[in-house]
Amino acid sequence: MSTPTPLPAGKVAVVTGGGRGIGKMITRGLLEAGATVYVSSRKEADLKSTVEELSPLGDIHAVPADLATAHGVQTLASYVGERESRVHALFNNAGATWGASLEEFPESAWDRVLSVNVKGVFALTQALLPLLKAASTPDDPARVVNTGSIDGLRAPAPGFNNFSYSASKAAVHMLTQQLAGALAPEILVNAVAPGLFESKMTAGILSIGADTIAGQIPLKRIGRPADMAGIAVFLMSPASSYITGAVIPVDGGINATR
Repeated sequence: MSTPTPLPAGKVAVVTGGGRGIGKMITRGLLEAGATVYVSSRKEADLKSTVEELSPLGDIHAVPADLATAHGVQTLASYVGERESRVHALFNNAGATWGASLEEFPESAWDRVLSVNVKGVFALTQALLPLLKAASTPDDPARVVNTGSIDGLRAPAPGFNNFSYSASKAAVHMLTQQLAGALAPEILVNAVAPGLFESKMTAGILSIGADTIAGQIPLKRIGRPADMAGIAVFLMSPASSYITGAVIPVDGGINATR
C-alpha cells in the first residue's frame, strides 16, 4: 500500500468506529501521514487489536465509547479535551446496520441505527466544536468528515433490506451539507460515500464471491484500504481547503452507472 502524502506537522484527528473496517483504514492512512489519532469504538477488544497493530506507525490513542449515547459522546470528548487543546479533524465513521424483511423489520432497528449513524454524528460534532474551532486558521480550516454510503445516494438493490441504514446514510449526507453551511468558514464539513470495501458489515455480500461482485463494478474491483486512506488524508490536508458540503462517492463508479 502506498504511503499517503504527509500532512503538516502537529495535526490531531479523532476517528470513530476506528477499531475495524473503514475506520481502521482511515486511521492507518492518517498515522502514515503523520497525524496523532484518537480512535474510538464501542468494542474494546477491536480497539486493543487495532492499537497493537497500528502503534508502530505513529501516535495512536484508544477510547472505548458507545456514541449512540450521550454518555459515550461525553466520554470521548472529555478524554480528548483533557489531552489536546486543538483537534484538526473529526472523522465521524462509527456506524450500525440492520437487515430484516419489510414485514419483520423492528422498531429497535430504527432506534439503534439512527442513534449511531445520525444523532451520534451531530452530538459528537457539537461536543468537539471548541477544539475544532481552536485548531482552525483562515488558510487551513478544521475538518469534519462524515462517513455516508452509496446506499444513501440511491436505493439499494432489491433484496438488500437495510431500510434504516440507507435512510440514515441519506440523512448523514443532508446533515453534512447543513453543517457545512452552519460552520463555514471556520470548519469544512464533507462526507465520503463508500461503495464496497471489505469489512464485517459487508461480509454477507462478499460471501457471494469477491470476483462475482467485482465484475459488477465499473473499475472491476472492490475498494482497497489505500483508497479510503487516500481520500481521508486528502480531506484533512490543505489540498482540500476549498471544498465543503461535498458528498464524495468512493465506490469504483457504481453510483455513476445505476
